[in-house]
Amino acid sequence: MSTAEIRRMARPREFDTDKALDRAMGVFWAKGYEGASLQDLLKAMKIARGSLYKAFTDKRSIYLAALDRYEKTEVDEGIDALRNPDGGDGLSRIREMLEDVKGDVARRGCFMCNAAIDRARFDPKVEAKVTAMLWRLQDAIAVALKQSKKGARWSAKRRAATAAHILNTYIGLRVLARSGYPADGLQAIIDASLREL
Repeated sequence: MSTAEIRRMARPREFDTDKALDRAMGVFWAKGYEGASLQDLLKAMKIARGSLYKAFTDKRSIYLAALDRYEKTEVDEGIDALRNPDGGDGLSRIREMLEDVKGDVARRGCFMCNAAIDRARFDPKVEAKVTAMLWRLQDAIAVALKQSKKGARWSAKRRAATAAHILNTYIGLRVLARSGYPADGLQAIIDASLREL
């Protein structure tokens, strides 16, 4: 271990990393990766340039850390809800996930979806993170289907295909919600999608 690394470990961090990442996520959410300047991030995160470089090194590392933070705070929570057998029938848990898109926060869209559109095709690390989150969501949807009265009778192959379809619907709803699509229109899509199962 180098002397610089030892000094860095000994010195307490001057800011709350999670709060700083939440603020950085807000900047990326509003401006996209390219539109977010380092100055925007410093101002939003309320940290000095020196602190930023000690903790993150550059804009890309902040973005990757913000994606990890989103997975930990948002995606993991959704996956836990989908997998929780105490949350009612599996299809009702899926419906709840889809209907959550209609909330006010959804007008910002989904940070994972934004990353898929904004950065994944340019950055293999972002692509890997987004792909892993999508697979985890799809697997959790398949678990919810297996724990439903209807889906319990289906083959694993049918549940996997249906989970992929529901994930596609979920991502589409997120994009529509961000574009300002009316809540009753989103509800109609949700109802039609679940009726087809």
